[in-house]
Amino acid sequence: MSNKTTNRHLRRLRRYFLKVKINFLKIADLLFLKKRELKPWQIKLHEIIFGANTKSGKLFDVVLFYVIIASIILVMLESVRELDAKFHLLFKILEWIITILFTIEYITRIITIKSPRKYVFSFYGIIDLLSTIPMYLSFFIVGSHSLVALRALRLLRVFRILKLARYMGESTNFVIALKESRAKIGVFLSFVVIICIILGTIMYLIETPESGFTSIPRSVYWAIVTLTTVGYGDIAPATPLGQLIASAIMILGYGIIAIPTGIVSAQMVKQPTKKAVVTEVESCPNCLYDNQTIDADYCSKCGFKLHNE
Repeated sequence: MSNKTTNRHLRRLRRYFLKVKINFLKIADLLFLKKRELKPWQIKLHEIIFGANTKSGKLFDVVLFYVIIASIILVMLESVRELDAKFHLLFKILEWIITILFTIEYITRIITIKSPRKYVFSFYGIIDLLSTIPMYLSFFIVGSHSLVALRALRLLRVFRILKLARYMGESTNFVIALKESRAKIGVFLSFVVIICIILGTIMYLIETPESGFTSIPRSVYWAIVTLTTVGYGDIAPATPLGQLIASAIMILGYGIIAIPTGIVSAQMVKQPTKKAVVTEVESCPNCLYDNQTIDADYCSKCGFKLHNE
């Protein structure tokens, strides 16, 4: 009788651990591991969260925009000691409400993606995670809740969805121009560094330690600050010759500032003008590409079917 009871308990224990294992694997697959076919309700949620072609999708993005703005304002107000002392509890409650909303949104985004791994490790996925965890980290790291200001980066997604990023095409051209100009800019920056080292060494020889030029590295620091027209004022030349050199460096600094601008501008002018392709914001459930051609039935990037008949 005791053996039967023991066996019965063992079977129950095995069934329990089997259920735990199955549920754990389901959660793991859901969050990170395997691709899966989306159910109708997941497809509907995906259109609302990732797209802006429906009224509900646009409403979601507008609400998200204002929630992000409200969260950033809360962090700013909380940094003011007088306001924090008076409304500390209210600020905390509101911040936790917003954090919970962002957590639900983050999990929902993972659930509504055919391949969750692509979202989790994408640029926007990482930004969404970083904007959610600071309040949870505040339990372990004091002051980390201020990192919720990273939520400002989430506005990039909202701008994209609201089609305010149509003007971002010019920023793409700017990035291309920077890449094409990197060799010239690299040579220019190397030249500037060499000038700063030479001028810093000269000032170290001319000026006295009492003026602040106690070493060549510190003198080079002064040359960089002066050449970039920042001028902190913590170190200043005292001799007439040193002041003359300092004046020349300041004037030279204004000319140096304009050189990188000219290099990049010249490269942008060289870029061919491309004919704009009419697109709409419709996110692919498979690869998350959201710059689809108008009335496209398949994703322009991976070929996944966008609309289920």
